[in-house]
Amino acid sequence: MLDATTVILALTIAVALGFDFTNGFHDTANAVATTISTRALGPRTAVIISAVLNLVGAVIAISLLHTKVANTIGGLVAPKGGPALGMIIAALLGAIAWNLIT
Repeated sequence: MLDATTVILALTIAVALGFDFTNGFHDTANAVATTISTRALGPRTAVIISAVLNLVGAVIAISLLHTKVANTIGGLVAPKGGPALGMIIAALLGAIAWNLIT
């Protein structure tokens, strides 16, 4: 049987993936709007290029920064032994709501 921490961790990961999805469709729309409206690229080509370069950027950032930023922010925001995963879920749900509203 799964303990509560494992369930909350799985929920946190699922909510983080949901945030990545909503954030991605905002970023892609902003990044490709000019190239599509000026007909420099077709919609399919522009979205594919945007997706590939977003992935490359994420991989480069992860390889260079590892977890330094996450550890720094986590140390400032979430106290040791506190409800860190609950705070992360709440922040991600707020960010998802903001992405969907705007």
